[in-house]
Amino acid sequence: MRKAPLLLLGLLATLVLAGCSTLSAMGALLGSQVTFTQPQLQRALDRNFPKDYEQLGGTVALRLGQPSLSIPHDSSRLRLQFEVGLMAGGRAVGQPGTFALSSGLRFDPRTRGLHLQDPTIESVDIPAWGGALDVPSRELLSQWLTDYTRQEPVYVLDESLLQRIGSDRIASTGIRRGVVVLDLER
Repeated sequence: MRKAPLLLLGLLATLVLAGCSTLSAMGALLGSQVTFTQPQLQRALDRNFPKDYEQLGGTVALRLGQPSLSIPHDSSRLRLQFEVGLMAGGRAVGQPGTFALSSGLRFDPRTRGLHLQDPTIESVDIPAWGGALDVPSRELLSQWLTDYTRQEPVYVLDESLLQRIGSDRIASTGIRRGVVVLDLER
């Protein structure tokens, strides 16, 4: 007789854990909000990098890789750091360095994704560029950041989440208490 309640309890625990892993994979829909955590955004970035961004007709390229994302609990902006290298003629120029930025996020219905909003370059340490940015290097990095912000989402909402949102409209996007929050409006 005691086996049935234990079996039921085990089945219930399995269903709860399966539900939690589903939420983790696609965002938690809680009433009029959808939330995303740092690990969710980090996994999306890991799948999309490294990347090369050609400039000046392909003679120069930035190679960005190893993205590292954090969402400070006391900030409305995320932090994003990349390993960055300079390529010329298809070859690496010098040692790769690091590039860090902070940014808000916005939802773009065209890409169904979360894009950087008003990013700020926080630090650059690229030995190939002498450790600091000269004017042409800063322009190259700024051009990449402008293009990336406009064209490429940090995270794309999947079809099942969009179906769960249904006819609700995403009214605003914010970062609160260490999570990304999409506020929905009926």
